[in-house]
Amino acid sequence: MDADVERDIGADVETGVGTGVGAGAATDSAADGVELSKGPSTAVQGVQDGPGTAVQAVQGGPAGGGIMALSLPYQVVAAVALAVAGVFVCVHLAMVFLHVAPSNTLTKRHGQAVDDWIYPEFEQNWKLFAPNPLQQNVSVEVRAEVVTAGDGRRTTDWIDLTAQDAAAIRHNPLPSHTQQNELRRAVDFYLNSHSDDDSPNGTRGHLSEEYMRRIAMLRLDGLASLEGADVRRVQLRAVTRPVPAPRWSTENNDVTPSYRDLPWWKVTDADRPDGASRSRTDAAGQSRGEADR
Repeated sequence: MDADVERDIGADVETGVGTGVGAGAATDSAADGVELSKGPSTAVQGVQDGPGTAVQAVQGGPAGGGIMALSLPYQVVAAVALAVAGVFVCVHLAMVFLHVAPSNTLTKRHGQAVDDWIYPEFEQNWKLFAPNPLQQNVSVEVRAEVVTAGDGRRTTDWIDLTAQDAAAIRHNPLPSHTQQNELRRAVDFYLNSHSDDDSPNGTRGHLSEEYMRRIAMLRLDGLASLEGADVRRVQLRAVTRPVPAPRWSTENNDVTPSYRDLPWWKVTDADRPDGASRSRTDAAGQSRGEADR
């Protein structure tokens, strides 16, 4: 009797494999077998929830992943954070595109808003892709004519202002915008508003001279070597030094520096930093002392 039953079951299984029905039955049997092996309660739960839940129980995988695995409050916070980040990225890309794009209707109407977004943190330029990249180092130097109680009137040596900025920037992961660009833009402002013989082109030329004098006085005011000295005049110059060729190159370029001396400028009280202006009494006393000498 048992042999006949086994032959009938084998025939049914072979028929099911051929028709595709046996595969599903075999899967269900396997799932039921696994559920039974886990214990009666697990098997009953698998039967109640359906075959899909039983297979999931066999695999042991979670019902969801990523944000959906979080609780509802955390899902809301994560969704809001992603939305804010997405909006910021889209706005930033749009602003950068408008900044570098040719002049158009949007930039004409909203150019100031674009500049306020870009400058100074996201300033764009194309120097990396320029056909003739810079091969020179330009530094700004200053010297002053000062009056001291002991030495009288004297002229200081040239002081490299660019070297001061370079020392402040070196090894500084977050250098200030002033340290990086103040001197460079001041010199560009001066050169673009003056002729080759240093004659100012209108009001902007005089304004650039005031700007240069005030930068020079701000830097000189912090030097210990000039403590107690009265600065009467200042002179700046631009020093251009060609970048030497690397050691492995066969190029032989001239690295002799060139100089452009700007005129001597008389320092006014408006050019002096706050707290550094001398009183009228001190000025008059020093003038009388110079006259006596």
